[in-house]
Amino acid sequence: MSKSETGLGWIEVSPDAIATIASQAAASTYGVVGIAPKNLANEVAHIFQRDARHGVEVRVQDGRVVIDVYVIVEYGTRIVSVATSIMDLVKFDVERALGVEVAQVNVHVEGLRISDPD
Repeated sequence: MSKSETGLGWIEVSPDAIATIASQAAASTYGVVGIAPKNLANEVAHIFQRDARHGVEVRVQDGRVVIDVYVIVEYGTRIVSVATSIMDLVKFDVERALGVEVAQVNVHVEGLRISDPD
């Protein structure tokens, strides 16, 4: 958990809360068509329950937040540009919403999807 102290007491932010914000930010980025499961166990679990932090892993190391995002990108978009946009938006949204410093956002492109040509 990410902790910070104020004059009134402590504020603790759960990794699940951080993952939820990061997942929504990544999903709303241009060129992202889906959030991918991290592994087979997560894919099976996602079938049975809707998880808002699906495809996002959050670690807190030495008081700094590291976020891994697993995405599926639209075929034909520039992958580097999409990944950079995801990094920027996830970092901005998490820091703005929770006031915690994000040390790293790692983007894992798990696949490409071709849209319907209609």
